[in-house]
Amino acid sequence: MKIRQYNGNKALLENKLLGVFCSIKTPGEIILKTYDFAKLLRDKDMTVISGFHSPMEQECLRVLLKGKQPIIICPARSLTKMRIAKEWRKPLDEGRLLVVSCFDEKQNRVTAKTAIIRNEFVADISDAVFFAYAVENGKIEQLCKKITKKGKLVYTLISPETQNLICLGAKHFSGDWPIK
Repeated sequence: MKIRQYNGNKALLENKLLGVFCSIKTPGEIILKTYDFAKLLRDKDMTVISGFHSPMEQECLRVLLKGKQPIIICPARSLTKMRIAKEWRKPLDEGRLLVVSCFDEKQNRVTAKTAIIRNEFVADISDAVFFAYAVENGKIEQLCKKITKKGKLVYTLISPETQNLICLGAKHFSGDWPIK
C-alpha cells in the first residue's frame, strides 16, 4: 500500500512514527489511562499516526492538537472533497500536521472495509504501535495479532482489560518510549 493523496507536511513521514489504535467500545479505566497516555505523547514530542476514528482515538487527537508535536491523520477514504476540520488548520499551517490517504479519489466514503485497509496501512508504516484497548475477537485485536506476527513493536496499557493484547505479544507500556 502506498500514499495516494496528502495534505500538509509530507516530511513528517520521515520521523519515527507511533501508530495508535483503540476499539470503539472502551472500558472506563482504559479511557482514563489512555487520556493520560495522550498527554504523555503530547509532552514528549512523539509523532503519532492514526485514523483517529474511534471515540478514544478522537479524544487522543483533541489532546495532541493542543501540543506542538507532529501528527499524521489517515482517514479511511480519499481526501478529495474532504472538509478540513477547523481545529486542523493551524497545525497544518505550522507544518506539524499531515493528512494522508492510501485511497484514490473515487473512495469518498468510509466503510468497514476501508477502515481495515487504513488500519493496516497505519500499522505498516509505523515504527511501533500502541493499542489502548481491543475488544476480544474484534477488528483491532485481529490487527494486533497480524502485526505482532510480523515482529512489529507493539505496546499496550497495564490493565486486566488488556490481557488479550498481552497474550498476543504486546508489551506493557512502562513509560520508556519504544522509539526515539
